Amino acid sequence: MPESRTVAWQGVRAKRPVDEAAVAGHVARMEAEERAYRLREIREEQGVTQKQLAERMHLTQPTISALESGDLDRSGLATLKSYVEALGGTIEVVATFGDRKLVVSSE
Repeated sequence: MPESRTVAWQGVRAKRPVDEAAVAGHVARMEAEERAYRLREIREEQGVTQKQLAERMHLTQPTISALESGDLDRSGLATLKSYVEALGGTIEVVATFGDRKLVVSSE
């Protein structure tokens, strides 16, 4: 009989351990994309185009597109604040220190 080529999952994982840092990076990127998607949903619910929003914010449409594509971490707080306010929302900034939270800014 031929030799079995079945390999247990544990054997496969042992040869290629999980890169926790890479996984954390992927999770962070997915979460940023989800937050950006939610912002886009709100804009679309209001019937506002990227171009109209960009004009309200005195930015370019490609900047809005990048922001809505998940580029939130590289966007400045002022840009995010402007985006939210241009759609009638407000921003709250919270600093977290372990189990303590401090509202730094609320508007």
